[in-house]
Amino acid sequence: MHTTTLVERRGTRLARDVLSLFKLRIGMLIMITALVGLVVTPGGSPSLAQVLVLALSVLVASASAGAFNQYVEHDSDRLMARTRRRAFVTGALPHHPAWLALMAAMLAGAVAAAWFTLNGAAAAYVFLGAFFYAVVYTVWLKRRSAWNIVIGGLAGSFAVLAGGAAVDPALGPLPLLLALVLFLWTPPHFWSLAIANAKDYEAAGVPMLPVVVGPRRAARIVFAGTVALVAASLLPLAFGAGPIYAIGATGGGLHFLHKSWQLAQAPNRASAMGSFFASLIQLSALLLAATLDGLLR
Repeated sequence: MHTTTLVERRGTRLARDVLSLFKLRIGMLIMITALVGLVVTPGGSPSLAQVLVLALSVLVASASAGAFNQYVEHDSDRLMARTRRRAFVTGALPHHPAWLALMAAMLAGAVAAAWFTLNGAAAAYVFLGAFFYAVVYTVWLKRRSAWNIVIGGLAGSFAVLAGGAAVDPALGPLPLLLALVLFLWTPPHFWSLAIANAKDYEAAGVPMLPVVVGPRRAARIVFAGTVALVAASLLPLAFGAGPIYAIGATGGGLHFLHKSWQLAQAPNRASAMGSFFASLIQLSALLLAATLDGLLR
């Protein structure tokens, strides 16, 4: 009985480590943005099979990029309190090149499924989302530029475009504007968290913005970025978005503005985490409102 329980615990721990490796919480959020991109795009109605392929292809591509990020950064992850318990760092999972083959196969399968079930444009956006996070952000920019996360944020934007392209490869103003919102959302969201964990990034030698310019100036940049984000989030109202979208975008945006203003006035860990959580509320409200607006339009 004791042996069986021990095996079950080890199995549960292994499953948890594998799921954590693929950053599925982030992947689910990116998958949701793709589905919202599909819903807000005027045009034909994809079949249930096409919707499922879109969702799974974006999720699997994101998972492959998330795992690649942890594979590449396993040395620096051990220097940060937030990441030192990741599976490659602790040795719970072997840091072996076979993982790279699995990640490549996942990405190839996701892109191929999108290509054959949806269209070439949707498949290209699925690929670009993973490529920008795994290669452009993780390999090229993260250790070279304080603006790394700005370009890395395109990963979420490409998911929205994949969803829009599944309906209309030519895209229209609504999916393009939603992609712009995701692009502008990532910097104030991530920099808020980076201000709270600036010492970790400094110890790991990662030039995140708060490490390079200091928390006070970074906090002011977060507020400016939030202003730009909220302004951009209201642009869809000029292209057919309705009152439900207006309520969600305005309510979530004002909350994020309030918290990022507090961060700019008193940059510390508490206000930084307040701004970080407000960014999640803002995005959740906007995506929910965009979905309801699109379904009811």
